[in-house]
Amino acid sequence: MTLTYLPGQQGASINSAGQFYHPDFPFELYWTDVLKWKTSPNPYSEQKKRDTWRPTVVNDDSFLGHSHDVKVWLGHASFFFRLNGLNILVDPVFGKLTPFTPRHSGLPVRPDQFRKLDLILVTHDHRDHCDETSLRLLLRNNPRAQVVTGLGMAKVIQPWASGQKIVEMDWHQQLNLESLGLRITYLPTRHWCRRWLTDMNVRLWGAFVFETPDTTIYFGGDSGYGSHFAHTAALFPRIDFAFLGIGAFSPVWFMKSNHMSPADAWQAFSDLGARKLVPMHYGTFDLSDEPIGEPERLLREIAADSNLVDFLTIGESKPLRTLARVQ
Repeated sequence: MTLTYLPGQQGASINSAGQFYHPDFPFELYWTDVLKWKTSPNPYSEQKKRDTWRPTVVNDDSFLGHSHDVKVWLGHASFFFRLNGLNILVDPVFGKLTPFTPRHSGLPVRPDQFRKLDLILVTHDHRDHCDETSLRLLLRNNPRAQVVTGLGMAKVIQPWASGQKIVEMDWHQQLNLESLGLRITYLPTRHWCRRWLTDMNVRLWGAFVFETPDTTIYFGGDSGYGSHFAHTAALFPRIDFAFLGIGAFSPVWFMKSNHMSPADAWQAFSDLGARKLVPMHYGTFDLSDEPIGEPERLLREIAADSNLVDFLTIGESKPLRTLARVQ
């Protein structure tokens, strides 16, 4: 295992206060913006009251009992991958976020069924991506798993671990698991980090790229739209699957620096030059003004005349295989 920077690329920037920041997209939302959002009328209010859409959940644990390379959506931004025979969980969150933020989609398998994990990846520290209860359970049940995450995250996760190795990555760093046929790269996104009141951006956030001899996956974590997608395409010109968030986008004036709308995600997918878009970050938690089914409805309208979007059902096991490049 080796950890190196991509040739010609630099790591994340840090300001005089010791905070990480994206030079093109410094985070500039304040508590006054939160107050403005929460006290402003919600244009989706009536639609949200009438909305009964919930994602379909397939209760099928068969993907845990075979060795085929697959992708399985577990809800929100939580995914199971098997790549080159490796069992990988990304951003596992199995319960509700807070007593006031319930879960609106069930789980396809019991959390304690994940017993043979090789890697657990966490894109950033927000609680809908980095959940203490879920990670404690997984780390207790998977003592040989390796945790991969951003700079500064070990202090958060280590107290929950059972002796596992925690690899922290900077932007543009690559983790080469040569003997396992997998390479993982951590890349910039337009977002931010904080778990408490006084720890703004002391930890790094980002996206992951997984590369095997047959498949390249871009897992976008959380991000607003920006030039980093075109930059990623220049670094990785043959991305098979782009996993991109489409939810928690309203109100746009507040959310655009953190999350993408379906239209933004469609443009990001185009910028990436990927072969398939897999939407995520919707349908499980109510985090913004729009109804939880609105992101999927809007993306289906945008992509109605194409076969480029792979809408997953929670718990559905789908193969990961190289696709014919769309000309």
